[in-house]
Amino acid sequence: MAATTSHQAIGSVRECHGIFGSRDGIKNLSVKMISKGFGVDVRLITRGNCCPKSWKLGVIHASSSHSSVVDPVQIPSKNNSSNSKKKSDETALILIRHGESLWNEKNLFTGCVDVPLTQKGVDEAIEAGKRICNIPVDMIYTSALIRAQMTAMLAMTQHRRKKVPIFMHSESEQAQRWSRIYSEETKKQSIPVIAAWQLNERMYGELQGLNKQETADRFGKEKVHEWRRSYDIPPPNGESLEMCAHRAVAYFKDQIEPQLLSGKNVMIAAHGNSLRSIIMYLDKLTSQEVISLELSTGIPMLYIFKDGKFIRRGSPVGPSEAGVYAYTRSLALYRQKLDEMFH
Repeated sequence: MAATTSHQAIGSVRECHGIFGSRDGIKNLSVKMISKGFGVDVRLITRGNCCPKSWKLGVIHASSSHSSVVDPVQIPSKNNSSNSKKKSDETALILIRHGESLWNEKNLFTGCVDVPLTQKGVDEAIEAGKRICNIPVDMIYTSALIRAQMTAMLAMTQHRRKKVPIFMHSESEQAQRWSRIYSEETKKQSIPVIAAWQLNERMYGELQGLNKQETADRFGKEKVHEWRRSYDIPPPNGESLEMCAHRAVAYFKDQIEPQLLSGKNVMIAAHGNSLRSIIMYLDKLTSQEVISLELSTGIPMLYIFKDGKFIRRGSPVGPSEAGVYAYTRSLALYRQKLDEMFH
């Protein structure tokens, strides 16, 4: 899947936030779409690569068709968020950095280059799935890059609920029509998966594809360390962590947080820098604190969203453990329900 996404407004207000190029550099764009019974497809179009300078927004088509892979996801408006909270006392948020990729293995700067997992990465994704197999998942968000999508899909093969993750295809009216599910029972046993370029890895510009050690030898260790670990200094023609955080956190707040407010349990499979950005928001870290944050590949992190606050519970251990420190009472009851269903 290319770094291309579309958004559809159906009888509600949706916001799209992004970073788009212009002659003056990278600018922010916010688009609100309002529709009642009328669908508008908006597509992010790239010119051959994943660099923010090549992104632009274009209206592809407008129609009254509302069909999709599953029923359109109803994102509660900010005005209704207080009512949505009453649906659930708490919800789970799972964050997973993708498993090892082929370029991780080769020690290359990857960024927005779309490379798959190694066998080790596949094993890491499966192990991550075992660690979250007793935690409810109602929606899945991934980046537009295959390594994050593979991680999410492989992890869900281990979930005890055995619901089927299905990608939402809204890139065209035909894609929506052809991927429509006509069985209500099948829909109930499905989990919608949304791929969003805003969750992509930080774009490393002219470093992408270069060996990290050779790059340090060429430009100097201090300069490369500055590009990799500073908050607001980008590599040549690339993104800084600050720029990555702007798009990732904006998407989380506008698209994912309302789902948690409505009572849905969410899993996000993404990348080191996009997840660091989200954790910066969740844990209220400073720009100095986030640059020292390290995330291992394939290790899930669990948060509980309760009373408008995010509470970090750590990394859930395997399903064979009797007492899981990361579990709340609500999650323990969910696990007990699974035990009763499958034993």
